[in-house]
Amino acid sequence: MSKVSYYSEEGFKKLKDELNHLRDVERPKASQAIAEARDKGDLSENAEYDAAKEAQGMLEMEISKLENIFANARILDESQLDTSKVLIHSKVKIKNTTNAMEMVYTLVAESEADLANNKISVTSPIGKGLLGCSVGDIAEVKVPNGIMKFEIIEITRD
Repeated sequence: MSKVSYYSEEGFKKLKDELNHLRDVERPKASQAIAEARDKGDLSENAEYDAAKEAQGMLEMEISKLENIFANARILDESQLDTSKVLIHSKVKIKNTTNAMEMVYTLVAESEADLANNKISVTSPIGKGLLGCSVGDIAEVKVPNGIMKFEIIEITRD
């Protein structure tokens, strides 16, 4: 059984667009490539045909994976979320207690994570450590080289 994933409207639309692109554009291209390779003769020695069939198999796997994610995806109504605790889609300002460096992250679903835009997954070590914390709490995050401590400075919603 797959678990439910919560998305922003933007993330949900991006997921849907990607799935539609694979189904409506890439799938016909893969079928066309197989047909062209098949027309070139003996299939037993046709590397182009084998490559096209393998590419189609990979594409179908990706489509199946996205369909599964999409079937279990839900749009999160952010207006109903509590801002006193860190939850998915919270924008959190934290301070590293070791070096006093401040950072701002938005916690998102795994597929929406984008570190360049300060979006971290709720399943990442820092994301897991921050979930459920309130302003003023010290979150202890287990990382490969030990434990990092972050003070929760501010929790907001966009």
